[in-house]
Amino acid sequence: MGSPCELQLYVESPEAGHEAADLAIADVRFLESRYSRYRDDSLLSGINRAASRGDPVEVDPQTAALLDYAQTCYEQSDGLFDVTAGVLRNAWSFGSGHLPEPAEIAALLPRVGWSKLRWQSPRLEFGMAGMELDFGGIVKEYATDRTAALLLNRGMRHGLVNLGGDIRVLGPHPDGKAWTIGIRHPRRPDGFAANLLAREGALASSGDYERCLVIDGRRYGHILDPRTGWPATGLAAVTVLAPTCLVAGSAGTIAMLKGAAGPDWLKELGLRHLWVDEAGRLGGDLRPASRSD
Repeated sequence: MGSPCELQLYVESPEAGHEAADLAIADVRFLESRYSRYRDDSLLSGINRAASRGDPVEVDPQTAALLDYAQTCYEQSDGLFDVTAGVLRNAWSFGSGHLPEPAEIAALLPRVGWSKLRWQSPRLEFGMAGMELDFGGIVKEYATDRTAALLLNRGMRHGLVNLGGDIRVLGPHPDGKAWTIGIRHPRRPDGFAANLLAREGALASSGDYERCLVIDGRRYGHILDPRTGWPATGLAAVTVLAPTCLVAGSAGTIAMLKGAAGPDWLKELGLRHLWVDEAGRLGGDLRPASRSD
């Protein structure tokens, strides 16, 4: 998944723990082999090769479910969450140290837009050649939820799954205490915005700090607005608590794309959250842990 991943489990025996962990790890690797945009042999890369030619494809039920969810996110975000925006990565290289030319972005924008797709499960058609799909905002969160489901089905009731900061809590510690989860501060590499408590559910964070460019003191994050091709502005980071990691992750990304309006949108949905704006101010309704918790 391109990031550190961990399982923390309370188990009856080392053998049971290793067996459950091996099953979970194998499933995560399977999903990565299918949906990684960095692997030429992945299912997603095959879809994108067809898209580059403008050819239609038929997809399996799992991929169809992900596309259905991507469509829901697109509609609920008024077009801000768009899995076709991955083509903009052809202009943006966050390890390069320099910004793309505006003309590079302008040339890619016509190939962005879920509305250009024709999606009727199981058939996907592309409105023009050269489009791409990128499930980067969905699959890691989906994998986190699948891993949790596999472990719960094997009787694991105390533990958590952490795939690169996308967290699903199986249940509290055996003594009933909540897990304390540190939320990184987007402007302090070694600091925390808050320590949060969770006994169940999922936490996911989106921000402009993991992959970014800093040019002349201005930060350009990796969350790109599909309308402009440029990074979202207004918020530096958002953490969302939700029943599933898939919902938490996509809602956090949408809030980042909405900028200053993102927290109110999360509040309307009834999703508890913590936000940090570009000036370093914190807000939201997630209660930090205290010494008495």
